[in-house]
Amino acid sequence: MAASAGLEIVAADVPVARVLADLVSDSDRRRTLRGVAHQPAKFHASELRTRLLRERVFEDANRLLTRLKRRGFLLELPEGRGDRTYQVPYPEELRQLLADEVVRSESIEPSAVQPVPDERAEIRAMDSEFLDHLREVLRDRLEATVAFGRTFTVDRLAGYLRELFGDELYFDSLIAILQQYALADVPLLAPTGRPTGATGFHLALFGPPGTGKTFSIDGLVRGNPRSGVPAHGLPGRNRYCGGITPVQFLRVGSAYTGRTFNFIVPEFNDWFKYRGMVEPLKLVMEQREVKWETTLGTVGPYTFRSFFSVNYNVRTAGAQDYWTTIADPNFAALEDRMLLRFHPMTRARFRAVEASAERLELGEITFDLAGPIRDHLTLVHAIQTGHPLVPARFRSRPIRLERPLYDRLRGVSEKALKTTGFPKFSPRLKSRAVRLGAAAALLNYFGQEGTGPLSIRAAESDFAERFYEEEIRAREGRHGRAAA
Repeated sequence: MAASAGLEIVAADVPVARVLADLVSDSDRRRTLRGVAHQPAKFHASELRTRLLRERVFEDANRLLTRLKRRGFLLELPEGRGDRTYQVPYPEELRQLLADEVVRSESIEPSAVQPVPDERAEIRAMDSEFLDHLREVLRDRLEATVAFGRTFTVDRLAGYLRELFGDELYFDSLIAILQQYALADVPLLAPTGRPTGATGFHLALFGPPGTGKTFSIDGLVRGNPRSGVPAHGLPGRNRYCGGITPVQFLRVGSAYTGRTFNFIVPEFNDWFKYRGMVEPLKLVMEQREVKWETTLGTVGPYTFRSFFSVNYNVRTAGAQDYWTTIADPNFAALEDRMLLRFHPMTRARFRAVEASAERLELGEITFDLAGPIRDHLTLVHAIQTGHPLVPARFRSRPIRLERPLYDRLRGVSEKALKTTGFPKFSPRLKSRAVRLGAAAALLNYFGQEGTGPLSIRAAESDFAERFYEEEIRAREGRHGRAAA
């Protein structure tokens, strides 16, 4: 009999092990007739591939299969020709071994329920980065930053990004930078003066790899010195989460209680592959109380007040039909809780990404406004969050919501509703368009006179309307802006 020591498989093989354990169990059941085994347990490689695809597991299974063959748990038979056949000498032992590996990988060590010692040091380092940059702005560039802010609008920001990346790509970068402004979580006031919301929102870019999602939420925000891209986002307020598992995230999240940061997750889809993680992640995205209980201890309860910028990579079958190309069961969870942009890999987008990469590598892109934008963003964030270093003459200003913007957006939705009796877009999309317009209004902090609430003016309303229109059309399976 093969040795029964643990396999200690790598994390990437855990989804494969889970599917393989079920296949081995079924193979063992097939060989049994009336409780008596009449032939060795066997399965074909094509069976495993089919099950992996059905479970949306795209990792290569060969690494795990090779390891099991070396340990004597699988025998490759010569009979398969084009379709390899594997015999399972000890099916029950192999099934139990794989199940144990899955449980081991998804369990938490007893010490893991304690706060992560280094995370508070990480927060202190980020606070120092923000503080150092704010002091530089106040000491050396305050008047220049205020002067820049008097003429800075969403139209100017859009023009800058359009010149850098072209019409096909600039809009995602624009939304990502506006999310940075929105992190101040400025109150939104109804015409009666009652607060009815705040500017902060989660951002998710959803689609196949290679459509420029990571550059928008990370490369442009935090900068990439290796490729010559300067940071445009808030210093010290963006926590990069590449390589962090959702279990680790739930542990570190408690250290951010009462604080507002932005968590950049380059492959958010991987987090949903961990068993038992979907419901805690929903609570986090809803900014509700998080409590995660296991047999080894409890994480929380704590309330998460930060936000996410994430990529959700998904395989698509085409560019035209929004719903049939999305088979991922977690899509609805994101769309209900995040500002979600869908990106099929069209020919136009491929050419735009290719051209942008070429221009960047050839040094033809110059980021002239990166410094002024970052200084302005830092100062506005400090003012709106009441930072003690900000001079008394700068006061936080909420944003006033008014009926005309809602009327414009209702006109967009009514136009779409005339084409179908069964709309494919949610009313939540309209609220997100309003929030985007409010975030764009923060660019006008120094451009709008007075100390009262900021207004959402024509330029911001135009931007919110365009976003709403484009997202409705994406959900209808169409592209481009509707004719006037």
